[in-house]
Amino acid sequence: MASLGHVIPQTMRFDEPLPLRSGASLAGYDLVYETYGSLNAERSNAVLVCHALNASHHVAGTHAGQDKSEGWWDNLVGPGKPLDTDRFFVIGVNNLGSCFGSTGPMHVNPATGLPYGADFPVVTVEDWVDAQARLLDRLGIERLAAVLGGSLGGMQALSWTLRHPARVGHCIAVATAPNLSAQNIAFNEVARRAIITDPDFHGGHFYAHGVVPKRGLRVARMIGHITYLSDDSMEEKFGRELRSAELGYSTQDIEFQIESYLRYQGDKFSEYFDANTYLLITRALDYFDPARDHGGDLSRAFAAARAIRFLLVSFTTDWRFSPARSRELVKALVDNRIDVSYAEIDAPHGHDAFLLDDPRYHGVLKATFDRIGAATGT
Repeated sequence: MASLGHVIPQTMRFDEPLPLRSGASLAGYDLVYETYGSLNAERSNAVLVCHALNASHHVAGTHAGQDKSEGWWDNLVGPGKPLDTDRFFVIGVNNLGSCFGSTGPMHVNPATGLPYGADFPVVTVEDWVDAQARLLDRLGIERLAAVLGGSLGGMQALSWTLRHPARVGHCIAVATAPNLSAQNIAFNEVARRAIITDPDFHGGHFYAHGVVPKRGLRVARMIGHITYLSDDSMEEKFGRELRSAELGYSTQDIEFQIESYLRYQGDKFSEYFDANTYLLITRALDYFDPARDHGGDLSRAFAAARAIRFLLVSFTTDWRFSPARSRELVKALVDNRIDVSYAEIDAPHGHDAFLLDDPRYHGVLKATFDRIGAATGT
C-alpha cells in the first residue's frame, strides 16, 4: 500500500476563552493538528481521529524534518488502507494539556509569564471535544462523515455524539468503555502517586528547577504498560525467561526479561512525556462518565445521539476495557433504537490490539468505511 510520506503539522490559534467543565476557562490556546487526504467540494468526507493517552495528532505518515517517527495509526490510515485517505479527509488533533504542541502545562501561562506547570486547568474529554469542534469550525467542516477513536480516543468519539450530535454521521469507538471501573481508576492513581511523590516533581513546577521527575514517570509507564498487555501475550513473548544464564540472587537487579522490557519502556517514556500531562490525561480518563448527568442511566445519556450508525469493537483479552464494557454501550444504543454494529474479536494481544494489524479487525473497519464512503459519495 502507498505511504502518506512526510506530513507537516499545523497550528491553529484561538483567542476566545474556552469554558471548561470544571467552571474554569482557558484563555488563549493553540491546537496542533495534521490532515491527510483532501476535503471534497461538498465538505462531506471528513473523518476525525481522536488519540489515546500517550499519542498525538500524528496519526499517520512520517513527520517532515529530522523526526521520522511513523504515525501511531499508520497501519490503519493512508492510501488503500481501511481508512483510505484517497477517499477521506482525515484530521488528527493534539488535545489540550498534551506535551506534543497544543497548549499544555509546558507552555507559558499569560497570567504569570511562567510555565503553567501544575496550574494548567484540569481538562476533560468533553473539553477536548469542544476544542476540536472549534477547530472544525475554522476548517469549514460542519458535519463529520465519521469520528473514530480507540481507548481514550473512543471516549472522545462517544462524547462527540452527545455534545455535538448533529455534527456526527458515524461513530466508531474501539477498545473503550462508558466509564472507568474502580480497578482502572486505582491503576491511574498508583501511577499518579509515583509521579507526585518523585522528589523531582516539585509540586508540578519542576520546570523552574531544571529537572524532570523521570523516576515517577518510569514507574507510571511500567504500571500502565502492564495493563495494556494480556497475560497470554506477556507469557508468549517473555514467559519466565531469564536475562542471564544464571540467577543473580538479587532483589534489585534485573533477573527476568519481562523486567528488562518494562524498564526499557519506562526509560523511553520518561524521555519524551511530560509528567503534568500524564496527571491531566489520566484524570480526564477517570472523570469520563456520560451517565453521571443522567442519574447513572447510560441509556438516557445516549438518547441525545443522532449518528446514523455506531460501530463498537472490543477484544476478548482486553481486561483494561473488557468486551463487557462495550456491550454496555451496545445495550444503551439499542435501548434508544439507534443503529449499532458490534464486533468482538478474539485476539491475544490485550488492550494494545486496537493498534495492531489483526486482519479481522482491519476488515471490519474497512467494510465500515467503505459503507460510509458509499453513503457520502466518496
